[in-house]
Amino acid sequence: MDRGTFFFCLQQGLLRTDPVPEEGEDVAATIGATETLSEEEREELRRELAKVEEEIQTLSQVLAAKEKHLAEIKRKLGINSLQELKQNIAKGWQDVTATSAYKKTSETLSQAGQKASAAFSSVGSVITKKLEDVKNSPTFKSFEEKVENLKSKVGGNKPAGGDFGEVLNSTASASATTTEPLPEQTQESL
Repeated sequence: MDRGTFFFCLQQGLLRTDPVPEEGEDVAATIGATETLSEEEREELRRELAKVEEEIQTLSQVLAAKEKHLAEIKRKLGINSLQELKQNIAKGWQDVTATSAYKKTSETLSQAGQKASAAFSSVGSVITKKLEDVKNSPTFKSFEEKVENLKSKVGGNKPAGGDFGEVLNSTASASATTTEPLPEQTQESL
């Protein structure tokens, strides 16, 4: 029975929501003790019971046949359990993304990301400015000059210049190739 049929039967009162007697249980035993049934009414109820049981059996057979037919169609189409699971997940995700709660959350996270990006950019700008200030400070200039002097003493008469990174790299390579010990320097020359 498909969903539409189920809900139709439910609306029409054809599906019972109260407990149903077990198979083989006497229908007359389920009726209150205050009611007494005539033999004719009992016979009518037994016929109705047999008819309903037959209908249930028929519906079970029809359902089994439909399920078999469904499986055959899916097999012919190449649909397997994994593909069905993927489709169900995709459909579920699509349903989730269509909700207003998801859209609001997505918008909020997007705005938060933009604000965080702006904050990081601002922090980066501040750090860059501070590094520029340090590079232009008299202390750094003095240190840079001392490294230049050391470079010229270790490396010989090479032209001074270049940026700080070049000076450090050339000083490191010059000291690695020098086999003679460096002359001692006093505190005054540093």
